[in-house]
Amino acid sequence: MHWIRRRALADELLSGTFLNLGSSITAELAARAGFDWLLFDLEHGAGDRQELLAQLQAISAFDVSPIVRLGGIDAITIKRILDIGAVGLMIPLVNTADDARRAIDAMLYPPEGQRGVAVSTRAAAFGGNFDEYFARANEELLVVVQIETRDALANLEDIASVDRVDVIFLGPLDLSVSLGDPKNFDSDEFREAAKRIARVAREHGKAAGVLALSPELASRYLDDGYTFVACGSDGGAAAAGLRSIADALAAHRDEGDS
Repeated sequence: MHWIRRRALADELLSGTFLNLGSSITAELAARAGFDWLLFDLEHGAGDRQELLAQLQAISAFDVSPIVRLGGIDAITIKRILDIGAVGLMIPLVNTADDARRAIDAMLYPPEGQRGVAVSTRAAAFGGNFDEYFARANEELLVVVQIETRDALANLEDIASVDRVDVIFLGPLDLSVSLGDPKNFDSDEFREAAKRIARVAREHGKAAGVLALSPELASRYLDDGYTFVACGSDGGAAAAGLRSIADALAAHRDEGDS
């Protein structure tokens, strides 16, 4: 299986990035870049399950952990995503402890959960190592829950207390919207919430995770105690790179017009 849950709970700094283009090419580029984990975004990203399969195949030669963000808590989707090879799931908009428990119940095999069992899945090497996968999946799959609303903040202690929640993950943009001040990551209320999430995660033996929109913000979250840290996305990197090239060429054209 995989090392991601053990290392996350050991308080190691693990770096990642979001993949929202649904592209196997940018997935391979990200895997080659040296991240510890990659987040395949099925909530807001352009891809779906078939694109995800191609992305997972593209990174299979690299020692990087594929985490998949779902669109919501659906037992059938959870089962299918795990069966094709995700080693962890990110669950968005977890507002209560019951939300977390429902996701975990769908992720784990009986008797700990209700995940259906099949032998010939990609996760189990199409049956080649089913016995090992079945024996270790419940222990090694990573559970990441997102804190994105005022309700989630109000229930933070209860959510963090749920057994098998591994990473408490701040969703900065959604939380800033819920707090009534979109994209203001410097407000006193947002900063206090961010620090509290990291503190509560540590107190309950969980890792604190976050998506930082820039390296500067990533540094701030590291200072707050976050250890499961993503920065940027494949879509953002591609857009920024292309804009930079276009701007550089436009500058030469403007010089010629002057």
